[in-house]
Amino acid sequence: MDAAERENHAAMKRWSKDAKIGEGTYAVVYRGRQSSTGRQVAIKKIKVGQFKDGLDMSAVREVKYLRELKHPNVIELLDVFSSKQNLNLVLEFLESDLEAVIKDRSNVFKPADIKSWMAMTLRGLEFCHRNFVLHRDLKPNNLLIAADGQLKIADFGLARDFADPGHKMTCQVITRWYRPPELLFGCRFYSTAVDIWSVGCIFAELMLRVPYLAGESDMDQLKTIFRALGTPTEQEWPGHTSLPHYVVVGNFPKSPLQFLFTAASADAIDLLSKFLIYEPRRRISAKDALYHPYMFSLPYPTHPSKLPKASAPMQPRPVHIEETEGQGAALSAKATKRKASEDPFENSKPVSRRLEF
Repeated sequence: MDAAERENHAAMKRWSKDAKIGEGTYAVVYRGRQSSTGRQVAIKKIKVGQFKDGLDMSAVREVKYLRELKHPNVIELLDVFSSKQNLNLVLEFLESDLEAVIKDRSNVFKPADIKSWMAMTLRGLEFCHRNFVLHRDLKPNNLLIAADGQLKIADFGLARDFADPGHKMTCQVITRWYRPPELLFGCRFYSTAVDIWSVGCIFAELMLRVPYLAGESDMDQLKTIFRALGTPTEQEWPGHTSLPHYVVVGNFPKSPLQFLFTAASADAIDLLSKFLIYEPRRRISAKDALYHPYMFSLPYPTHPSKLPKASAPMQPRPVHIEETEGQGAALSAKATKRKASEDPFENSKPVSRRLEF
């Protein structure tokens, strides 16, 4: 047995699997525990043998980025080991997700609660973007909630690094309801703004308690967006009519956000409008959003330990290993009191990474 095999064997001994808590086409998730301490973990078993050319690229990406990204608001990868024809990812165990909390009608959300969830999401996302990683599938189902109330960004199967602005990327990413219009129009050159649009949709969903822009197809998604925000003009979004999949969807008037979000503060409406700007280069960044007046106005964010929780444990999460951009496949559907003086980037350290131009 060589050194690599010995280390892999030792890793297998460190963890034990208990009950299955989720299953998809290419992966199964188990509740497990650390053999020496009894600590609960989640073990994601990826079926390597299912892929014609070996391991799927999305599994490699998930391991790569979670190895690099260490932050209180990003799920922690504890270990990786292989067994037979399977790759096993050992992740911290988180019982609930933001989608379950939103759907639990026994919960009453206060403005301070929404502000806390938004602050934690933006802190985790800012750390990813600062280290040149796009998540590309942000939605409530992928924002997991720890026992102490901390929100953590999870599921990096569609993530990728970015450095060269001229490098083509697939537009078939991000679950449809949270996908920005430039991707729906086939844009292949994009950056952090695609994640910011998703955050805006999540922000709106927290205030409405239902998905804000829920289309039934890509075309219907565009119509839904334009009905809500108005059809963009060439002045509002220069060049969008030249995107590869551009089609004329309809001419819808712009309706002020205040008409729907009647209980939201002026600062909340202003931040939401900056998340949902059509022109990607004008969308607010995660860093600037953390310094927006909304974050510093009363009421201050609720402490994570006092946030509403789902009344019942999270239902098993279907696990999908998405086809990669090299395969050109569409995204599969998936069943997913900070004071003003505090530093929004506390507890985060930059990642030193080699950028591939």
